[in-house]
Amino acid sequence: MNWPQTMNTKLTLTTCFLSVAALAKVDLVTLPERSTVQLTIYNSADLTLARDTRELTLVNGVNRLQFSWANTLIDPTSLEMKPLAKADQIDVLELLYPPRVKDLGLWNVKSGVNGKVPFEITYLTSGLSWRAFYMATLAHDEKTMRLEGYVRVANASGEDYENAQTRVIVGTVHLLDEIVMLAQRPQPYGSPRPYPSPVREVINEEVAAVDMASVAGVSLRAGTAKLALEEVAKKPKEIEKEGLSEYFLYSIEGTETIPNGWAKRLPSMTANDIPVTNLYKFEEERYGELVVRFLSFKNDKPDNLGQTPIPDGMMKVYRAEDAAEHLSYQGASDFKYIPVEEEVELNLGPVANVTVEPTLMDYKTLSHEFDHHGAICGWDEQRTYKIEAKNTRDLAVRLEIQRNFPTPKWSIENSGDCGQYEKVDLDTVKFSLEVPAATNKVFTYTLTTRHGTREDKN
Repeated sequence: MNWPQTMNTKLTLTTCFLSVAALAKVDLVTLPERSTVQLTIYNSADLTLARDTRELTLVNGVNRLQFSWANTLIDPTSLEMKPLAKADQIDVLELLYPPRVKDLGLWNVKSGVNGKVPFEITYLTSGLSWRAFYMATLAHDEKTMRLEGYVRVANASGEDYENAQTRVIVGTVHLLDEIVMLAQRPQPYGSPRPYPSPVREVINEEVAAVDMASVAGVSLRAGTAKLALEEVAKKPKEIEKEGLSEYFLYSIEGTETIPNGWAKRLPSMTANDIPVTNLYKFEEERYGELVVRFLSFKNDKPDNLGQTPIPDGMMKVYRAEDAAEHLSYQGASDFKYIPVEEEVELNLGPVANVTVEPTLMDYKTLSHEFDHHGAICGWDEQRTYKIEAKNTRDLAVRLEIQRNFPTPKWSIENSGDCGQYEKVDLDTVKFSLEVPAATNKVFTYTLTTRHGTREDKN
């Protein structure tokens, strides 16, 4: 991990570099294993900040430390290292990139102490990603639900991370340069080309407030990592949340080993007795001939949520069918990030157990008007529809039937099981009705539309 500043060391170092220049694959130094490692994953930008600590053995004088990032997506321009103890006696002088040696850097560290000193090494990398997904279990009466959240972390970075403390950012990070492109740039041999600070340059200021004062990253390879594949803890891990303006930082309790090429599911949240609203919608122009089911809930404290925004993801919905909690699948939906105090409506897809059948029963034209040539210049069209709604479920359903008209000049009369219609906009109305379990409801309406010179008539 270090070379004392002696003539023998200089000679040994020179000899080793001649060998590495020829072979280009020989590691000069085996670094000590990480003491700790923390990953902060900015999913929207394929950007991860890795921060690890290691105890480096220093001698009084200038120490030369070698770091390698071969076969990884680490950004070599983002390397940074700082002592965590005795900082007033240690000076990190420079980072050099040896000529004709790929994926390798040398730090010159001037030390006024002998012995082990803890260092923090940070770097930016790509290839780590996370995604939230959820399981919702409706009560048998479908008035409340239990919500369980998970975070799936995938590692394709080329580096193994043992016992890593994982944090994820909810929100969008705006980059000037994708980290993947930085990682694949040609090696800046010799004196590296000056790059702007990766954090200040590529991360939105509000995200930089996350604890990014020392974010300018660092990269190192620790040789072949031992893959200690841990069982997922039986006790669900807790997620600590920290607000960052419209961004949120989620810190997952404890540590996890995430080897390269692996993905791991980490429990993130559980909430019980969340009030929900089931709504069935029918609109031919949008959904075709099928009824579509929607499930809505609000991210607020009265509804047993509302502590933090909910990350966007996929939610699968089940229903508890009996006391033994046998489940039936109800549907799934992707949803966007849900801020606190906002309501979300999930589209669970078309259903077969609730149907709507509109039938045109009558059509005629009337109230004709003629111009001075005797041609028809204005008229009304009158259509009578029968709407039959069937509910074969074991629960009553709330149903909305939306009807769109070809003109904003219309009037309507309805009768039957449905109450009054609601005007949605100039050419749309909505009928709302409750359909009991295993019941049919029928209503009719007569639509009169005015055309030509009749458009302005009441």
